[in-house]
Amino acid sequence: MIALNTVHRHKFSFTQDDVILFAKVSGDNNPLHLDAEFAATTPFKRPIIHGALASSIFSKVMGTEFPGFGSVYLKQVSEFKRPMFVDTDYEAVFTVVNIDEKKHVAEIKCEIFDVATNKKTTDGMATIMNVEQF
Repeated sequence: MIALNTVHRHKFSFTQDDVILFAKVSGDNNPLHLDAEFAATTPFKRPIIHGALASSIFSKVMGTEFPGFGSVYLKQVSEFKRPMFVDTDYEAVFTVVNIDEKKHVAEIKCEIFDVATNKKTTDGMATIMNVEQF
């Protein structure tokens, strides 16, 4: 069983190939994500990762690592605070902030930090059901 205030960390990065595949699957072909020339004309100066791709790391981790297999995603709220870029090291941090043992449901704070700067890029909250873990 996972206890209240448990923290789980996961380091990751995305490649430009990941961004291209996500654009194909999602249909979001905004040149801000795919075209370096276009992105150079924006305040970001280079292509940024889709926000939904960035927060997909939450689903990956919660479905496979923490709490892991058997998890059912009930809700996710994400706030994108800073742009994220390819080939950059990030760390997702998950903190259990509330558990309803009767319903086997937990609220988990989800954050992403740029490893080099320690600046938060994404802030969020997930509601997860897992009969074996909560």
